[in-house]
Amino acid sequence: MRNLIKGRKLSRDKDQRKALMKSLARSLFLKRKIKTTKAKAKEVSIFAEKAITRAKKGDLHSRRLLLKNFSPQIVKKLIQEIAPSFKERQGGYTRIIKLGPRKSDSSEMAIIELVE
Repeated sequence: MRNLIKGRKLSRDKDQRKALMKSLARSLFLKRKIKTTKAKAKEVSIFAEKAITRAKKGDLHSRRLLLKNFSPQIVKKLIQEIAPSFKERQGGYTRIIKLGPRKSDSSEMAIIELVE
């Protein structure tokens, strides 16, 4: 039993999960909306919201922490474009819209997008 263990494994080891979260969050910040499985959407929502909260501070320390996970172009977009649009918001920067099951393997699909 996985009681009190936070997060989903997503059938990957730790390094692959981290790379997946970075990739999905990067796509989310670039396109502002992506389609993925429901479990991945829930996990990337947590990852992306922490990054946006960090970007809202905008100081040097926050920028350096964001650069560990994202490229300089993504960090620049986060701090200059995305974070100011959420200045008054205290959380809940993403929205997950559930879709039907995928035809090939019946996994639940969802759209995750940044709230406007």
